[in-house]
Amino acid sequence: MLSRVAERIYWGSRYLERVESTARLVSVYDNLLFDLPRDTNISWYNLIIINSSTESFNERYKVHDERNVVKFLLADDSNSSSMLSSLKQVKENIRTTRDVVPQDTWELINELDLYARNHIRQGINRTNRHQFLNTIIKHCQEINGLFESAMSRDATWQFMMLGRNLERADMTTRILDAGASIMLQPNEGTRINLGQVVWGNVLRSLSAYMNYRRSIRTAVQSSKVARFLIEDPHFPRTIAFCLDEIETAIHKLPRSHNSLASLNALKQLKYPLENGSPLNEEFRDYLNDLQIKVSELHNDFSENWFSFTSGNEENSETAKSDKPKLQIACEA
Repeated sequence: MLSRVAERIYWGSRYLERVESTARLVSVYDNLLFDLPRDTNISWYNLIIINSSTESFNERYKVHDERNVVKFLLADDSNSSSMLSSLKQVKENIRTTRDVVPQDTWELINELDLYARNHIRQGINRTNRHQFLNTIIKHCQEINGLFESAMSRDATWQFMMLGRNLERADMTTRILDAGASIMLQPNEGTRINLGQVVWGNVLRSLSAYMNYRRSIRTAVQSSKVARFLIEDPHFPRTIAFCLDEIETAIHKLPRSHNSLASLNALKQLKYPLENGSPLNEEFRDYLNDLQIKVSELHNDFSENWFSFTSGNEENSETAKSDKPKLQIACEA
């Protein structure tokens, strides 16, 4: 496999996961609008902070309200990580690698892109946002289901797993951060169990609620939810599961030593999540450290396997290089 193809498969998988995860992230706050009293303080701008997009957002918008935040995350062309921008990158990467993915992939991705662009106002406006986000998630799951059932577990698959699980681990930390940030906002007058509502919606946004209840066998509690989403080795959207999947893929690719070392450094980051442990600013700092390590792991992937193409994250999918093309073979 050419390194250019490997990189495009990797980024195509990452961007597809980013589309779904962005929809899930917005849905956390969207669902809370229905579950919490109107006087509960929820700052949508926290989603901008969580996504490290404060500078680019402030360049475009003066008002930090719900509509501007949702528009920026879902539809803004100036935001390279918005849902529509990510979909554009998915299309470009799959268009140039159609010979190594299932035949129906291109059709499904075009259907998703057309739906998203034709109905994006439903996502920005509150009335039909829930339906819009759920449809986006279902379309992404359909595409991933096609990959699962119709792809050989060769080098193409391993690079797809690297991209999907790295992005998924990163976005799980951001959804956890969204829950923690809500709980740290002042809501002294709230008469409901705010923690149970918030963390229940965090679990539901990751389709993890029933799995949490079966695994933990107790009511929703903040520290137990965080521990489940970070450490559970069986559920596909926990950080531990994603890192194990990455490790499996790395072992089946050549020149894996450096990437394994970075992965081990990421796995060694721990936070004391005993019963009743507060998810305070220290916990958010821990999540930020995880995100930094995830970024460093991506840099190792680029150096290991994509260094013969462009190293620029936003343009690496389509950039051309005069350097020789690296041939990548997958181990049996």
